Amino acid sequence: MGGKKMSFLIRDMVKGDIKHVQDVAKHSWHSTYDGIIPRDVQDNFLNLAYSDDMMEKRVKGSYVFVAEMDGNVVGFSNFSEVNDEGQSELSAIYLYQNYQGQGIGTALLEKGIEVLDDLKQIYIDVEKENTIGKTFYDAKGFKTIKEYDDPFDGHILKTVRMCLTV
Repeated sequence: MGGKKMSFLIRDMVKGDIKHVQDVAKHSWHSTYDGIIPRDVQDNFLNLAYSDDMMEKRVKGSYVFVAEMDGNVVGFSNFSEVNDEGQSELSAIYLYQNYQGQGIGTALLEKGIEVLDDLKQIYIDVEKENTIGKTFYDAKGFKTIKEYDDPFDGHILKTVRMCLTV
């Protein structure tokens, strides 16, 4: 790339983005979790959490932002509604592997912070061995508040709960 800054757009997800978001989730999970979570467990999760029905629920009931580059969706983030205490769950910031490290994940996080009203804290659960994710959240100021074992489709995940005060 010769140090050329890539330009991208962060926007609200629309129904027509569903297939692209499903593809980003699948590729991101496989590149992140191969060797950590068995592939069949990953696929079971992806088929449930990113089914067409679930994606339509996400679009309607939460905040989903997509990162678009050259007309293609290359990543997304998903935030819950803000609760009465000013808290939101960040359930995903996923990017295609070759788009990581270009500021897109940061822009997706910042979009949520900018758009969610009365936001005080963002919570996220990260798999302990997901060093890319943990490093990203640490760098953004998230603090580890607890670690726990999370039974996940017959597989135990070592989960780290993190929080960012905004």
